[in-house]
Amino acid sequence: MTDILIHMLLTIFMPPLLLGVIGKTKAAFAGRVGAPFLQPYYDLAKLIRKGSVFSDTTTWIFRAGPIITLAATLVAALLIPLGNHLSPISFAGDMILFAYLFALGRFFTTTAALDTGSSFEGMGAAREVTFACLAEPTLFFALMTLSRLSGSLSLSPMLTTLSLSLWFSAGAALLLLVGGMFIVLLAENCRIPFDDPTTHLELTMIHEVMVLDHSGPAFAYILYGAALKLFVFGAFFIHIALPLKTGNAILDWGVFILSMLGLAVTIGVVESIMARLRLLRIPQLLVAACILSAFSMLLILR
Repeated sequence: MTDILIHMLLTIFMPPLLLGVIGKTKAAFAGRVGAPFLQPYYDLAKLIRKGSVFSDTTTWIFRAGPIITLAATLVAALLIPLGNHLSPISFAGDMILFAYLFALGRFFTTTAALDTGSSFEGMGAAREVTFACLAEPTLFFALMTLSRLSGSLSLSPMLTTLSLSLWFSAGAALLLLVGGMFIVLLAENCRIPFDDPTTHLELTMIHEVMVLDHSGPAFAYILYGAALKLFVFGAFFIHIALPLKTGNAILDWGVFILSMLGLAVTIGVVESIMARLRLLRIPQLLVAACILSAFSMLLILR
């Protein structure tokens, strides 16, 4: 019961902190003090207090999009184990639900963007769906590889059975998997080099262009949902890249929190030393991630 409570508290309160750490890291690389670590919390609180403005041309889909996307991401967060602790919800085949919950959120985000009738937001929706088609195979190859290694179709046993000893026996396959999943982590969460969540250049945006017409609480749901998605994908990646276990429940929670903060710093470093890719280069990098995951599965199956 205590582990479930900690799981819920971390899921609710930690995601915006990751964005704060990424922003602080980028500021440090740029020689600036930067915004406080808690700035994303302040932004969310400010948006929640504001009123929403909805165009008369939009329908219920535009209003429901942020809520359904956030709800789908929250359910996905309940399926993923954190640290060395089982998830609150676990059953055989939940890995399929995990993948398609993100697809459901993406469907409603893009549909809400199309509901505005703006060709500009339609352009962003088209880009989002196109790149998602290239990123999803990598995730499914990763799930199949982990399923083969653990002998389970459920995320909790699949991810918690990973250990440092497994790296000694299947290190090459896991290394390929880590490379592919890190690329997908950046792409799915609209981070540099695939997208820049801080940009407002019309021709370079992917995710941001789809949410320009949202305001107030609806925009807060979108920002918090994006932070939560980064948290969930980060937890999935940490299980593969750093399967550290101390055997003590409290220490395992501490290791998990430090690992997530370390991942946020790593993303901040990547965004500080790299520029955005040209749109034509993004599919090539996503295909490369898919190939890495496919080769990882082949190494496990051989």
